Amino acid sequence: MARRIIDLSIYLENDVISDPPPFRPKIDYIDHKMSVPELAGFFPGLAPEDLPDGEAWAIEKIELITHNGTHLDAPYHFASTMNKGERAITIDEVPLDWCFQPGVKLDFRHFEDGYVVTAEDVEAELERIGHRLSPLEIVVVNTAAGQRYGRDDYVTAGCGMGYEATIYLLERGVRLTGTDGWSWDAPFVHTREKYLATGNAGLIWEGHKAGRDIGYCHLEKLHNLEALPATGFTIACFPMKIRAASAGWTRAVAIIEDRDGA
Repeated sequence: MARRIIDLSIYLENDVISDPPPFRPKIDYIDHKMSVPELAGFFPGLAPEDLPDGEAWAIEKIELITHNGTHLDAPYHFASTMNKGERAITIDEVPLDWCFQPGVKLDFRHFEDGYVVTAEDVEAELERIGHRLSPLEIVVVNTAAGQRYGRDDYVTAGCGMGYEATIYLLERGVRLTGTDGWSWDAPFVHTREKYLATGNAGLIWEGHKAGRDIGYCHLEKLHNLEALPATGFTIACFPMKIRAASAGWTRAVAIIEDRDGA
């Protein structure tokens, strides 16, 4: 049996539009020469030439929010309550069992940017791939945003999961979902147009807000979902343990066991 591990995570990096301007990460790189004065401060009399190759260490100073890069959202991100009134759990309270489960991929790349996926769409895709959902399976959504990461339109690309589509999954025992888009919901630029036309605030973040009724987590800014089959893989996405936080960064991967050794 051969094991393949497929990386489903994007980079944390400068100069790539992975978030709206106020939320973008900032990484300062300090190389082996730049850090010499810092090291010398610990050892009075130490000269750069005393060090091998005149080098100290390489480190990075990073300015982030918990929703930069590929990350796992906790129910607390969506609202202060979940399960119709319970206190919403934070990322350090998410059951680790949710984060290591068989995966299912729904291919929604054909939907236009801003389209809101319905329960009927989910049901039709599950029928197409011949799969019946089981509790705790991790369902990831491959959208048109996945292959536009790094482009200027990434944060406005792809479809989003609506309330009914999300509830459809949650009522069948799914507790962790994911998308390769910037958000589980349709990009705000599209929702804004619908809100201005209707005045219906219920359209805003409707997929996220499903967590008020049934608590769940989702991954955002996944990558490389095109490389996955519809089923037959396991997802591992353990989040950073940040006390009382709304999300945590994760190196999400898919694990495929090839029984024929291929």
